[in-house]
Amino acid sequence: MERKMEEKVEIPTSDAVSKKNQSGLRAKFLKLLTSMLVLAVMFMTVGCEKKARLYIYNWTYYTPDSVIEKFEKKFNCRVIYDEFPSNEDMYAKLKSGGSGYDIVFPSADYVSIMIQQNMLERIDRSLIPNLVNIDPVVLQYANYDPRMEYSVPYYFGAAGITVNKARVPDFERSWSIFAREDLRGRMTMLDDMREVMGDALAFLGYSVNTTNPAQIAQARDLINNSWKPNLVKFDADAFGKGFASGDFWVVQGYPEVVFEEIAEDPVMRANTFFFLPPEGGPAYIDSMCILKGARNIELAHQFINFIHDPEIYAEFADEFGFPATANIPARQFKQGESWYSVEDLANGKFEIKYDIGSSLELYNNAWFESIRAGE
Repeated sequence: MERKMEEKVEIPTSDAVSKKNQSGLRAKFLKLLTSMLVLAVMFMTVGCEKKARLYIYNWTYYTPDSVIEKFEKKFNCRVIYDEFPSNEDMYAKLKSGGSGYDIVFPSADYVSIMIQQNMLERIDRSLIPNLVNIDPVVLQYANYDPRMEYSVPYYFGAAGITVNKARVPDFERSWSIFAREDLRGRMTMLDDMREVMGDALAFLGYSVNTTNPAQIAQARDLINNSWKPNLVKFDADAFGKGFASGDFWVVQGYPEVVFEEIAEDPVMRANTFFFLPPEGGPAYIDSMCILKGARNIELAHQFINFIHDPEIYAEFADEFGFPATANIPARQFKQGESWYSVEDLANGKFEIKYDIGSSLELYNNAWFESIRAGE
């Protein structure tokens, strides 16, 4: 006969009950703590998502980090800052669609093009009281938008020539330096059609905005026959780094790019000299524009106004060795020296590159089909 075994039942002691309760309390505490951490992360995430973001598309080395940080702190926002090396690159990216930027910094000829193509929002002047600080002389050059309806001048300047005096102790302050065969393989010019063509036109005594086919052809031939054979390359991206490393001894370009690269090298800084050739050349007004369809229009206006606060503008100018060309009150707050002066630019030799309409095709043909052909 099969017999059923009795189950053994344990009766818990008071100690076992206490340990079990402690274990349960511990589990509940851990669960509560986990929930609190999850909620904290959620609140932090929501807070970050609510913080406004301003998307800026600007030239390389053109707005100091300290200025960006001050703006972020003052307006409790985050700035996302992307860079471009040339107007052509900037324009091509924007035309491809879906950039998502709020503010862009085109030069004068491209401001004109972008206004005509309805790419820019109209400026609400009532939101930018610091417009009163802008130099009227700069606005005289800005004949494409003299009332600042679509653009606000950021900086009025010019590209010039930077020379390593340790390597090139004797030189003439002229665009003719690029014809020196003894410097072959140690020089660069910008990969910028209007800049380089404008340099050649100015050297020949012509306007940088000429639409005369014969004059444009002469500039093309000067570049091809006298200047280009001595260049390492046309370079708008890395000429500053190449100069800092000692690979390049003479570069055409923007001084702020070079001096940013050699900022921590006092010997190199002492041996570096920048000048604007007396023959003149292209000048530029880079402006702050709000793109059509920008998501943060109010914050964009606040940024433009912030830049033209005199102390902020002086900080920007000092960071790059600029004269405070676009903002008159900022000049009294400047502390550092400048690589050139407002008078150097306003001497009648330097011209703003304007939109030349269909005649741009003459420059395109000279540049892409001859000077840069086969590259």
